[in-house]
Amino acid sequence: MLYNDTIAAIATGMTSSGIGIIRISGSDAFAVAEKIFRPHKKDKRLSEQKTYTIHYGTIMDGKETLDEVIVLLMKGPHSYTAEDTVEIDCHGGVFVMKKILELVLRNGARVAEPGEFTKRAFLNGRIDLSQAEAVMDVIESKNAYALKSSVSQLSGSVMRKIKEIREKVLYEIAFIESALDDPEHISLDGYPEELGKKVDNLSDEVRKLLINAEDGRVLREGIKTVIIGKPNAGKSSLLNVLAGDRAIVTDIAGTTRDTLEEQIQIRGLSLCMVDTAGIRQTEDVVEKIGVDRARKAADQADLILYVVDSSTNLDENDDEIISFLKDQNVVVLLNKTDLSMVTTPEMVKERLHKPVVCISARMETGINELADLLESMFLSGKVSFNEEVYLTNARQKRAMEEAGESLKKVQESISLGMPEDFYSIDLMDAYESLGSITGESVGEDLVNKIFSKFCMGK
Repeated sequence: MLYNDTIAAIATGMTSSGIGIIRISGSDAFAVAEKIFRPHKKDKRLSEQKTYTIHYGTIMDGKETLDEVIVLLMKGPHSYTAEDTVEIDCHGGVFVMKKILELVLRNGARVAEPGEFTKRAFLNGRIDLSQAEAVMDVIESKNAYALKSSVSQLSGSVMRKIKEIREKVLYEIAFIESALDDPEHISLDGYPEELGKKVDNLSDEVRKLLINAEDGRVLREGIKTVIIGKPNAGKSSLLNVLAGDRAIVTDIAGTTRDTLEEQIQIRGLSLCMVDTAGIRQTEDVVEKIGVDRARKAADQADLILYVVDSSTNLDENDDEIISFLKDQNVVVLLNKTDLSMVTTPEMVKERLHKPVVCISARMETGINELADLLESMFLSGKVSFNEEVYLTNARQKRAMEEAGESLKKVQESISLGMPEDFYSIDLMDAYESLGSITGESVGEDLVNKIFSKFCMGK
């Protein structure tokens, strides 16, 4: 147990609601609660009750009744923080929650820092650092797949994978050190070649996690999706169909002059949708800036929706757009199919070998087909999600990259015929980098920085 004091905070949103929760955790949690809680059964003492029980009564400030409540008891180490924990469920008024919290603080607790409940869970060994970060990922999940990935990480998927790799690395470190200490009984003959094969396998595992880290970013932040096309192709109309009437739509080409961003949910997928200015050759200074921004947004996109006006012929502007889309992740939307089609899917596919969906933004047709395609792309691996382990933030990815670099140095030392203690040094660096992901090799400053991003009461 790393803390002796007792903390408290409001764990629910500071707004009027059906219920409010004041959370208390620490060695004196039960004693603090007993001072202010009057049970319905007068002879009941909270400290004498079993863990995981609920008790009905009132919160009293001296002789004044503040609220009718139920109190939940969770005795350490079998609680979220691994400490004695009490949750007071009161009516969800902002004023009454504040009054009860003030009363708790006057009776022996202090205000919890942001994320301190989860920080204590980590420092008390209840969860590792990757699980702690997953707590906030669950709270901030923007789609079904992000939630599923976060819950998987919360259950320990990252921790188990990192632990497995670290154990393999540690075994080799221990073997090398033992052999160097006792060369008469432990031979290193042929060991560099054997170690090289093992490090190759470890490097493959690290590379796979790094590849999945990009998918983890997509899961967490959503698929950055950019709508591009010629002026008046129907880009803004498409955005309005998907997000509601957000963009100005006219028959005048070049109406959209800048990028417009919206968060859209399709079949549980989160799309960070960006509508852009129509791409064409123009002398208009403002429109030209919009076209440049459209190109830049397309370069940074995870997915591009290329809107083509099917009622007109493909022209040099389309050729220009197609020229920089060939290596991108693109879905072509053949719009205005409610009119006479001049450009067909076959004509588009001759120039750009990408999936084509026929839609009419005006009639709102073809949207289900688009949703089906996006869902299949997301699940098939182009924008992938499956049961793999995902690193979901930049800190974890950076640590994994450092581990990969250390393993690469081991291979270099082997190829140069360096002494075995060189292998041990770089293997230890890899071991430490991997440990920083789960929190086994991190400093206090980093821990404080991570938990400072949490909301109060979590």
